[in-house]
Order: sequence, then C-alpha cells, then structure tokens
Amino acid sequence: MSYTYMLRRVLASVPVLLGVTLLVFLMLHAIPGDPVYLVLGEHATPEAVAALRSTLGLDRPLAEQFLSFVSNAARGNLGRSMLTGRDISKEIAARFPLTLKIAIAAVCVEIVIGLGLGITAALNHGSIWDNAAMIGALIGVSTPSFWLALILMYIFAVRLDVVPISGYEGWTSLILPCITLGLLSGGRIARMTRSTLLEVLRQDYVRTARAKGLGERAVIYRHCLKNALIPVVTLIGMDFGSLLGGAIITETVFALPGIAQLAINGINRRDFPITQGVVLVMSLVFVCVNLVVDIVYSLLDPRIRYK
Repeated sequence: MSYTYMLRRVLASVPVLLGVTLLVFLMLHAIPGDPVYLVLGEHATPEAVAALRSTLGLDRPLAEQFLSFVSNAARGNLGRSMLTGRDISKEIAARFPLTLKIAIAAVCVEIVIGLGLGITAALNHGSIWDNAAMIGALIGVSTPSFWLALILMYIFAVRLDVVPISGYEGWTSLILPCITLGLLSGGRIARMTRSTLLEVLRQDYVRTARAKGLGERAVIYRHCLKNALIPVVTLIGMDFGSLLGGAIITETVFALPGIAQLAINGINRRDFPITQGVVLVMSLVFVCVNLVVDIVYSLLDPRIRYK
C-alpha cells in the first residue's frame, strides 16, 4: 500500500467532510421554528430572546456561523449543547464506546452468518442446502429491524428472562441488539458471498488448480475465497461504518444510550451543535472505514496496487 495513495485519500476526504457538514448545517437552519424558544419557552421576552441568540451566535450570518464551527472542530472543539450547555465532544466520547461495542459484535455475527451461509450455498449450488441458505438470507434481508428486535425481546427477555429487556446494564444488554443487526446484515453478506464465489469457481485458473491435483479445500480457501471476498469486504465495511454511525432504530428500540440516541435528541430539539458534531464524527468514521477497506483489498489480492 503506497503512503502517497493514503495521503491522497485523506486529503480527498476533506472536501467530502466539509460538504456533508455544510449540507446538514443548511438543512438544520431550514427547518421551521426557532431553537431559542425551545430553551426559553414560547412566552420569553424579546430582550431575553435577543440576548440568548447573541450568546449562541445565532444572530451572526450563516456563513460566519459555519466557518466558526469548522474552525473550532478542526481544533477538536465541537461546541456546547444549546439546551444543556454540556461539552459536545465529551458527550460523543461518552456514548461512542457503547456504539463501537455494538458495531464490532454485530459485524462479527454478520461475518459468521453471512460467510457461513454464502460459502455453504456456493459449494452446494442447486442443492437443498443452497436453497435453504438463500431462503434464510432472503428472510434476513426482508425482515424489518424493529420487528425482529421486538420478537427477540419477547422471547429472550420476557418469556425466558435471560437478558435485560432494554437499557444498558452491562454486556448482556448488547446481546439482542448485536444479534438483531448481525442477522439482518448477514443475509446481504450471504447473498453476495454466494454470488461472487460461484463466479470465481467458474474461472479457468480454478479448473487448472483442480487438474493439477490440488485438494478441494486448498482450491477453495487458497485460490477462490480471497478473490471472492473483495466485494464482500466492501459490503462489510459499509455496514461497519453505518453501525458506528449509529443503528438508530435498534438503539431506540432497546433504549441504549449510544451515539444514535444523541443524534435523535439533537434533531428533535433542534440542537444545532449536537447534530453537527455527530454528523462530523459519523463522516470521519466512514472515511476511516473506507481507508481500512482499501488496505484489506491489497492484502486479499496482491495484484491490486495503487500508484
């Protein structure tokens, strides 16, 4: 992996981050209503409203407000909440580890289920195992996350009482959210793995390897799987970035105090600094995940070189 390429990718991500932040900034300010009245109440005096607007910097031009936010964010200062006055950087830092745990565990479940079903289906193409695996993957892709979450809560939390029903009470509270997200994403991984592996199995070099007497296990795992996993890695990277950004529905159903809940509260209350801070962090996460995916590409296929 070329360091020059990595540097170019990092520099190319700067306009993306600025564009996303600007878009969200403008959309938030376009929403009807005034956040100052959410803080002071509808019966606040004009003097109090003007004073708070000046304190929050909302009386300045939009361009000046945006440039001020970007300048502070570059120094690690995401500002303070309009409603609570808390430091947004600390708020995100406090909630992000929980979302990170959920994302890592969910991706592990997704990989195990997706690769297992996909490889099984591809190696038994046209058999009952292939059909069963693809039916399971289709169910996973088609099932709404909130419905699956409620079903799992009813079975394991209400009926069996083996895990907490909601809230965060330790690692046991993460079991159902991770299974929910892993099962849903695993269906997509299974379908992609089956499709790409079947395509690779039809290549000439695979027939040549078999003709030379190479064992089937070596053909699959040493020659086929690495090439077949390249598009799968892309899908896993996208899922991981989305989960780190916050699985909003899942965190809401299970009442988990992750970064998604912070974003929802900021949007509902029109707390501009919180929403902008969360969006900026989510954008950084996606950029970092994309860089990691590029590195994994070169590890899976040495023919890939970035000049």
